Amino acid sequence: MPGMWWLVATLAVVSVLAAYLAWTAHRVERVHVRAQSAARALDAHLLRRAAAAAVVAERTDFVELYAAARLALDALPDEREAAENDLTRQLQDASLTASDPAATALVGTSRRVALARQVHTDHVRDALTARGRPVVRLLGLARQYERPRYFDIVDPTLPDPVPVAPRPADPVETAPARIPAV
Repeated sequence: MPGMWWLVATLAVVSVLAAYLAWTAHRVERVHVRAQSAARALDAHLLRRAAAAAVVAERTDFVELYAAARLALDALPDEREAAENDLTRQLQDASLTASDPAATALVGTSRRVALARQVHTDHVRDALTARGRPVVRLLGLARQYERPRYFDIVDPTLPDPVPVAPRPADPVETAPARIPAV
């Protein structure tokens, strides 16, 4: 009978260890899938921003802005960060007016890019942390996933467009207020 307890204890330890390893492998998979999804979302937002910048550049005849937008749209993966940084600098130098709906859309798109970049950075950090755990490195649980990379660009948020000064309104005569009798 004492040999039976050793067998039960060994099976319990092995099953707990197997459950931990399965959970760890699933966690590594989840964080890598999230990092890949965040990278695709960031790429989509960057493409939308470049397209919106090209529209604004066409309407306002900013040749440098249009060239930077086209370079960002056509950049190869290795050149993408530099092209996006150049586009961000061109956007920050351009003066956008609030009366132009394309400029307002461009500012909104830039804010979404900033948010997508933050989410991407968080997921890449989580994936790299999971890859760095000793159990994951020892057993090679992250071998099948490409190592995620940070996307380093200048903060893409733009200031609100400058409002166009409204025309002065005509003075309106107001009737004197009546005080109720007591």
